[in-house]
Amino acid sequence: MSQTSTDSSADAGGFDLAQFYSVFFEEAAENLASMEQLLLALDPQAPEDETLHAIFRCAHSIKGGAATFGFGELAELTHVMETLLDKLRRHELALTSAMTDTLLTAGDALTAMLQRRQGNEVDLPDVAGLTQAFVGFANGDQAAPAPAAAAAAAAAPAPVAAPGTRELELLAGPLPHASIADDLVTLFGEVGGIGKLEVAAPAPDQDPQSVRFHLTTTAADSELLDLCGFHLPREQIRITPWGGAAAVAASAPADLSTAADPGWGLYENAPGATPPVVAAAPVVKAAPKRVTGGDTTIRVSVDKVDQLINLMGELVITRAMLAQRASGLDGSAFQQLSTGLADLERTTRDLQESVMSIRMIPMSDVFNRFPRMLRDLAAKLGKQIELQTVGEATELDKSLIEKITDPLTHLVRNSVDHGIETPDERLAKGKPAAGTLTLSAQHAGGSILIQVRDDGRGLDRDRILAKARKSGMQLPDKMDDSQVFQLIFAPGFSTAEVVTDVSGRGVGMDVVKRNILALGGSVDLDSAPGMGTCVSVRLPLTLAIMDGMSISVGGELYLLPLATVVESFQASTAGVKTMGEAGRVVKVRDDYLPVVALDQAFGAGFGSEPVADPMMVIVESEGQRVALEVDALVGQQQVVVKNLEANYRKVPNVSGATIMGDGRVALILDVSALVRRSRH
Repeated sequence: MSQTSTDSSADAGGFDLAQFYSVFFEEAAENLASMEQLLLALDPQAPEDETLHAIFRCAHSIKGGAATFGFGELAELTHVMETLLDKLRRHELALTSAMTDTLLTAGDALTAMLQRRQGNEVDLPDVAGLTQAFVGFANGDQAAPAPAAAAAAAAAPAPVAAPGTRELELLAGPLPHASIADDLVTLFGEVGGIGKLEVAAPAPDQDPQSVRFHLTTTAADSELLDLCGFHLPREQIRITPWGGAAAVAASAPADLSTAADPGWGLYENAPGATPPVVAAAPVVKAAPKRVTGGDTTIRVSVDKVDQLINLMGELVITRAMLAQRASGLDGSAFQQLSTGLADLERTTRDLQESVMSIRMIPMSDVFNRFPRMLRDLAAKLGKQIELQTVGEATELDKSLIEKITDPLTHLVRNSVDHGIETPDERLAKGKPAAGTLTLSAQHAGGSILIQVRDDGRGLDRDRILAKARKSGMQLPDKMDDSQVFQLIFAPGFSTAEVVTDVSGRGVGMDVVKRNILALGGSVDLDSAPGMGTCVSVRLPLTLAIMDGMSISVGGELYLLPLATVVESFQASTAGVKTMGEAGRVVKVRDDYLPVVALDQAFGAGFGSEPVADPMMVIVESEGQRVALEVDALVGQQQVVVKNLEANYRKVPNVSGATIMGDGRVALILDVSALVRRSRH
């Protein structure tokens, strides 16, 4: 397929369309995602008309935008897609599974084309074979032809027309108004017996302001000229025999009630030609905002949102500084100042919540990526899988959404490959032939809980232990189920007997856990043999602002994420025991917890004498609890998280930093690292 040069983005008048490329790429990606979801939800046995109309509109929008910018290869493929979709929505053809598969493959091809247009090196599917498959479907073929068969079909002679009918090429133009093309199509549809007029793909040497039609008729040329004369002078009409079926890419009459942009063959030029000035108008008008379902939204760059959040963070810090300075003033003498600061605090918190909500994205953006993947995996593995999603409206910070997608993808692939059985196995066990995979998201305190749950075979405890010992892992004599299941997150660990292109190499689960821990989250696993497996991922709602508990150690101020704090208490000297050379534990009710002395971990207060009855804070991470020995509890507050590694360097046992109200920098402790430290 030929690539249209991007140099055509500037027309003769110097107007550069390249400035709108990013808008087109974003809208095309959204349309492709919507089209894929609609196709996956479509029942081939009883397709809903509204769904078919919606799929047609997605393809039509992509085609119009691609033609406007001169992206000929995109416009050509979407045009033949649109032809098939139009016949489906008009019930001229019956939908088949082969059509759905080919439409999904075409969506992948369009995505790859868009990636190439954005400068990414990706492999393109067989676009020519897809085009011929759509032409075959539109001509009534019930199965998609193979590329070789499609090429042979293209070379075959066109079928002979019925006696008395003629296939003609009608070239109209140059047109003073683009709507005249729609008027001509409508006119031929209203006049019975005159024939069928369809918009066709432009010829390579065609005037961009002209429109090419494919006409099937029994009428004489004079009758056709008289009919066209209602809208155009005769000298602007040229009628010639139709040159060849391979050039046909017929489009249905334009549906102006559902199409907000011009279609292929109306405004746009042929592939490789320079777009006319008039083509820019629809994109320019639609670029700033779009209206869907009555709600007006504005497309804003992520960089601008990040800048707004940074400024919001500075405002929070400044307010905290003002409150710190005002705390030493006489409240009665500065009553108005105190009232103003209280109002500022309330307004700042409301503004902060509003600004943070801009970055919050519903989990449906992640969940919607899996139906297509599950469909392909089920077909490859010979399994039947039903996907259920719960809590799609639960919102998560955009930065977390982007980073959690890959770990969830790996968990889903593992559930499909290792967890869910084949239909024969499930029926033999008394289960339904189709396995169920459930993706759920819900708020849990100050964090979000995401679960990947299947009703498959579950984890085999004995098999995991045998594999771990065979791999040379040093294991304790007694391990509960949760500890055994955590072994699958060890690097290189896999119980798969056969390595497939889906999973089984022992690479991935350790990366999944490491990535989740890097986000300040945790991952837990629960399973029952024969019943299924559930992987629970717990994440903070946002990485920008968090609630923390400030503590004092050796005269320095530190912060603990409040979500990790379980409780705090004053330990008695008798309750702290020394084990081995340096290890200590503290008795909490009927349990003993390892103690981590923060003054030793950070070298604070070096050389000071041990404190009698020390203050302890119990924190939890990765399913384990430890007691942190601190000097004092300072308070609880909301802080702005600053990336320490990007601005300084990686500091052990520290995940970030923040600026306190008095201007001091406080380090935010990495609780997961401290828990791991206690093990050694």
